[in-house]
Amino acid sequence: MEKTKRLPAIFFIMAKIGLFTFGGGWSIIAQIQNEFVDKKGWMTEEQIVDYMSLAKSFPGIMIINMSVFCGYTMAGAAGAVAAAFGLSLPALVAIAVVTYFYESLRDNIYVAKILNGVRSVVIPIIISACVRMRGTAIRGKSAWVILAVSFVVCALTGFSKLLLILIALALGLLIWRGRISDDLS
Repeated sequence: MEKTKRLPAIFFIMAKIGLFTFGGGWSIIAQIQNEFVDKKGWMTEEQIVDYMSLAKSFPGIMIINMSVFCGYTMAGAAGAVAAAFGLSLPALVAIAVVTYFYESLRDNIYVAKILNGVRSVVIPIIISACVRMRGTAIRGKSAWVILAVSFVVCALTGFSKLLLILIALALGLLIWRGRISDDLS
């Protein structure tokens, strides 16, 4: 019964996040963590990190997948629906409004400047979320090596991100099974 009482809160918090967070999925994750881990205590940082990995691995929009996992954890199937609908509703309304007024907004210099300002804030928000979750997401020297190599590969090559994720998954399984030492000594 406690979980069903959370449904309106889940919906409205996710709607607020969807309405006021710009920059895509990664910046939204910082807000989800703030609301549901720090303020409400309904989830843990470890769950956020695990769900980020899962959400990125599933087909579809990563942040909607993430909201479904989080909502399900907090209130079952109804929570998953409330979270996904709450998060996506503001975007659907905004897209409908922008589409309706597109011709008059397309060449508006003020709209372009506002969007440029918003975009410049996104990178610090994403970096902040990454720095905050590094203790939960990266455990052991092997994980730091995988992180560093993955970053270099992503930044400097056109290597397939899917293949990189699959390689990291295989390495993680080998570390977990003890086939690769986690201390790299």
